[in-house]
This record gives sequence, structure tokens and C-alpha cells, in this order.
Amino acid sequence: MPPPVDTNPSQLIQTVLLCGLALGIAFGALAQATRFCTMGAIADVVNFGDATRLRTWVWAALVALVGTQALIGLGGVDLSASIYTGRRLSWLAQGLGGLAFGFGMVLASGCASRALVRAGGGSLKALVVLLVVGFAAQMTLRGAFALPRVEWLDPVGPLLAGPQDLPSWLSRVVDLPLPWLRAALCVLLAVPLLLWLRRSRDFLQPGPLLGGLAIGALIVAAWFVTGSLGHLSEHPETLEPAWLATHSRRPEALSFVAPTAYTLDLLTLWSDRGTVLSFGITTVLGTLLGAAATALLRREFRWEGFRDVRDTAQHLVGAVLMGVGGVTALGCSIGQGLSGLSLLSAGSFIAVAGIVAGAVAALRYQAWVIEREA
Repeated sequence: MPPPVDTNPSQLIQTVLLCGLALGIAFGALAQATRFCTMGAIADVVNFGDATRLRTWVWAALVALVGTQALIGLGGVDLSASIYTGRRLSWLAQGLGGLAFGFGMVLASGCASRALVRAGGGSLKALVVLLVVGFAAQMTLRGAFALPRVEWLDPVGPLLAGPQDLPSWLSRVVDLPLPWLRAALCVLLAVPLLLWLRRSRDFLQPGPLLGGLAIGALIVAAWFVTGSLGHLSEHPETLEPAWLATHSRRPEALSFVAPTAYTLDLLTLWSDRGTVLSFGITTVLGTLLGAAATALLRREFRWEGFRDVRDTAQHLVGAVLMGVGGVTALGCSIGQGLSGLSLLSAGSFIAVAGIVAGAVAALRYQAWVIEREA
């Protein structure tokens, strides 16, 4: 169907950008107020046996999953063009990229989204981490690391007959309607996870419950903004389908590694007509603003710097691993962990497994170093 005659792409672009800013502000505020952190959730389990923050993360992922699948199933949005559901299942790139990102986020005291939140709260070392993450991501997207990624890692994996999300894959195997498969998978995943979540009294408190619910809802809202509000079935100039104001020219949700690189591109090449605002950039800026405002309102804003040379080196290495790994894996702990999993992408499960394995390995390594120096 062609777009209505009064469709104005420039106005739709502004709408998508403003929505991205609002979603980023909300994410930054929530992450600052609730201490939502993927690395922290894994570290709490490994170091202290406390799964409260992990339950909050899983709850957010479950809300994002059910909400996104309902949005798709009810016909509210078509997300089959997302980068997470492509036909090529690049298991090697996503697995190794996830490992690198997970290891790096422990060395850097948090993932890219957490670095944004901490920078908003006054952490200068988190700001340095962000700059290095963006630079390493630029090198992996288009620079020195791009060639080995594109030629050696991305092609490794089967080319599927259709999208790699589990409902679409099962529909090619089982003769059942796609909406039924979506609903069945949601139930199969939700029931055991909900039973596990309700076993913790610490999790069943307003903070973790409402925080996880809100962050999961932001993922669903992001898919709706880029996949529906910003989608034109026929762009009036190209007469082709278009997803406006996204760097991938596809529907996008929250992710923070590649958008950090695009933000650096915009800031350093402001006069270049090829660099423009995008949904990802406004979510990055919004997250920083939301975290800063919340830290100031809650009187949590504190200036923070590196302790010593060793602390600096560790964070720089971690930032490089996150930048390279996040691009190679097609997303970070939020991009693949919440946005990708909400689509039930097979590649996202591989990337998240790599992130968790990398984080656990880094935590074990840090514990070994401390024990050795004791």
C-alpha cells in the first residue's frame, strides 16, 4: 500500500528522533534509579550467590519478549527486516563477539549502557570508556577491524531459507500458523521463568518488579516507534519500503555500541552532510541526560576518576573488547540481550550465551588475580 498523500517523511523523522530521545531519557533514569546492570547481575551471582538483579534482568527480558511478540502477532508491526532476524546465522561472529563483549564489560566495570548511566552520574572514567568503545566500534564497523570481521567471521554460518527467529524457523518445520507458534513459545518460556522469579522475596518488591517491567516495556515501545511510526511501505521518493531515522535502515530497538560510534561520527563530522541524527544516537544522548538528571535529583551525582595506571589500563582494554565485540556480535547486552531476544532470534541466544560466558570468565580471572596477590 502506498503511503497517504499527506505523508511527510521529514515530520516522521522528527517524530522518531524525539521518541528515541524520550525512550533514552526514560532508560537512563530507570537504570540510574534501579541500578539495572547486566554485568552487575552476573557478578552478584558469581561472587555472592545473589540472583536478585539477575531476576530483574530476566524479568525485563521476559516483558520485552512477550510484549514484542504480542505486538507482532496482533499485526502492530513487522520486524522481519531487523538485523537480528536475517537469514545468515553467523554463529561464529556472534559467539566470539559475545565472549569479547562479556569479558570486556567486566574489565570496564559495566557494559556500554551502564557506562552511559555512570557517566551521567559523574564518572569520568566511564566517559573515557565510552569514547574508547565508540572508537573501537568505528574501527570494527568501517575501519581496520572491519575487513577480518566481514571476510572471516560474518560468513561462517548457515544461510537459512527464511528469517532466523524461532517462530519463523518452526513454521518451516511444523505445519502450524505463525501466530500460534509465537504464542506457544511465549508460554513455554514464560511459565518456568515466572515460577523461578516468584521464588525470590527480594525480587518481589516494587523496585525490581516495576523497574524490570518498565525497561522491558521500553524495548517494545522502541520496536513500535521504528517499526511502525517510522515505517513507510513506499517512500514517496524511492517508492520502496523505508524505516526512517535508523542507521541500519531497518527497524531498531535499544542498543548502545554501534550507536555510540555513530554519535562520535556526528560530533566529530558535524559539517559532513552524510552524518545525521538517528534513532540510535538520540537514545544514547537521552540515556546520558536521563541518568544525569536522576543522579542530580537523587543527590547521587559523584565525580569519579581512575585509581591508578592499572585501573586505567584495565578499563581501556575492556572498552576496546566491548567496542569490537559489540559490533561483531551485532549488539551488546541490551541490543542482543533485550532487543534481540525479544524477537526470539537464534543468533541472539548465541550472542547472549557468549556474553554470559565471557563475563563469568572475566570474573573468575579477577578473583584469581586477587587471590594470587593476597
